[in-house]
Amino acid sequence: MAFRSIRLFALELDGPEDAVYGSGETISGVVILELNREITVRALRVLGRGVAAAHWLENRSVGVSTIYSDHTSKITSFRKRQHLIRDNGELTVLSAGRHEYPFSFQLPEETLVTSFEGKHGSIRYWVKVKLHRPWATVKKIKKEFTVIEPIDINTPTLLAPQAGTREKMSRIWYRNCGQVSITAKIDRKGYTPGEVIPVFAEFDNSTSRSVVPKAYITQTQTFFARGTMKQKRAVVATLCGDIVGAHRRETWHGRAIKIPPVGPSILQCRIIKVEYMLRVCVSVPGTSKLCLELPLVMGTIPLHPFGSRTSSVSSQYSVNMEWLRMAIPEQPEPPPDYSSVVSDADAVQNSTAVPPEEDLSGVLQRSLLAYMQEFRLRPPPVYCEVDPNPHCITMRPRCMTC
Repeated sequence: MAFRSIRLFALELDGPEDAVYGSGETISGVVILELNREITVRALRVLGRGVAAAHWLENRSVGVSTIYSDHTSKITSFRKRQHLIRDNGELTVLSAGRHEYPFSFQLPEETLVTSFEGKHGSIRYWVKVKLHRPWATVKKIKKEFTVIEPIDINTPTLLAPQAGTREKMSRIWYRNCGQVSITAKIDRKGYTPGEVIPVFAEFDNSTSRSVVPKAYITQTQTFFARGTMKQKRAVVATLCGDIVGAHRRETWHGRAIKIPPVGPSILQCRIIKVEYMLRVCVSVPGTSKLCLELPLVMGTIPLHPFGSRTSSVSSQYSVNMEWLRMAIPEQPEPPPDYSSVVSDADAVQNSTAVPPEEDLSGVLQRSLLAYMQEFRLRPPPVYCEVDPNPHCITMRPRCMTC
């Protein structure tokens, strides 16, 4: 009878189906109720939830029996409730037809954790509607939405280069056969999916056998519950280098490894963490693999080459341009007048010739610098707009073969 009375009970969120929300944003929508006949309702509520949960089972054998341990932890990041039809002790009668109840609530201003689905846990956000009627089961509708907390890699911490060195001795039985060392560096710590990481590395193989260097991008999911920890690792990208022969050295000058479409890092949740690592490895003969780990952070806001430093650089550039505008006029000044450069008295004094009876032997015996200091002529103008050697139009053009 209940199914016949309710034709449609639906929940619709505003915006597209793949909408993504962040801290402080508003979730809005409408609850649609279409009835074939009149019904009585006790309450109609809208609930908003954000929950991070971790769960796994562990077993151990005790004699012939097996004991299972249940590890569970849960954290509620936000909880909202809105009454569309309040339960005030009286029943509400709804007539046949279509009824729409809009709702909206705001996500918390504090940082929310990005939505996540893992093997041993999840971080989920949803809106649930409950319809309470007398002498009937509670009807529920649930719709999940995605929350992504932005991670800006344009910060000093995530823009800092990452580098390291590792070395290991190769052994055959109890005899040392040489050493293998790795030195690697990447430009920064923060990247976004789709970017290419240039890897700069040097592999020094002092053993008598060849080795193959490789690089991996790994994702590590860590779950915490009841004082224990569970991890799941996966390789998301691989780079294989050339063989490094015995007593040889190989250098990577920015070998590229591309980041596939992966989720952002989750570092602020107490029970679930998602971390990334760049592992540069070499299989060493006679011992375990030698690996150098460089931490990575997958962000959501890509690198802006002129991001954080744009304002300072642009302001400094504008100041420099203003200084140039003040120092260099738009129109060049005309050359100074000849009389303004040399006074008439100096011109008359400098134009007098040396008398023939003057003895120049003393002058010639002095140094050239002293002679040049006493040798004064009228200085030329600063520049001239008239070409002193104009091109003759009537000149016969020169033959290029002559």
